Amino acid sequence: MKVYTPEECDARQEVMYENYNTTLCVEVATLVKMVETGILPACAADLSKYSAMPSLKGDRDATYTSIKKETDELKKLFASKPHDMVAEADYLCNKIKPQMQVVRAAVDKAEGLIQKDLYPYPTYEQLIYSHHSS
Repeated sequence: MKVYTPEECDARQEVMYENYNTTLCVEVATLVKMVETGILPACAADLSKYSAMPSLKGDRDATYTSIKKETDELKKLFASKPHDMVAEADYLCNKIKPQMQVVRAAVDKAEGLIQKDLYPYPTYEQLIYSHHSS
């Protein structure tokens, strides 16, 4: 059908790669910022509430520490991303996104542990059912 010339196809492909790479880079920066400025301080505040009765803190130490560890790993991986557009897209898809999922899983686990009034963001429950509380 020859709808696009080869140059137009290449340009379209480049725009798609740039869009994908930019979107993922913004998502990584947002995730890291949310963890470092909201989640980790909430974890620390929650953990401090158990100083008088450490036997009640359960898995909090391990869960909260894993958030920090996995976020640091994400930052390390992100700093090592290639600068070639196609290689960057592949790296973001196959290295960064899986690590983002690991961070997200740790944060999701922490959401169930952190004292409700300390959690800095709306929970899934609040997002889904908040319209029922009015």
